[in-house]
Amino acid sequence: MFAKLAAASALLAALTLPATALAADLSGEIVTAGTHADLAAQASDLAAVHMHLHHTLNCLVGPKGDGFDPANLNPCAGSGNGAIPDSTDAAKIQQLQTAVTTAEAGIAATDIATAKADAHTVSDQLKAAR
Repeated sequence: MFAKLAAASALLAALTLPATALAADLSGEIVTAGTHADLAAQASDLAAVHMHLHHTLNCLVGPKGDGFDPANLNPCAGSGNGAIPDSTDAAKIQQLQTAVTTAEAGIAATDIATAKADAHTVSDQLKAAR
């Protein structure tokens, strides 16, 4: 009887947690952000580079973060609050913030070569942050 009561209590506690608390996956957010940085680096036109860098940025900062663009996809929706808000490691947060700055530079770039170079750098920065 006690075991059933304990299991029911644990289930109830889990169900009352916010969805992001259940789903927070910092490593997955970083990997997904990196995947989109790779896609940006391989894109064939500037609009696609910018789009995938926005996806990267959205994964890193999360929906409540500075620079989040709700007009662009958040491929990390359901994975947490964003890699930066989900991280508790100051060194990792700094690495991720550096990737944000580089992604923002790529989004601001007006020529494809610069934007793709920034995307490649973001990819490398995120691999180092894993």
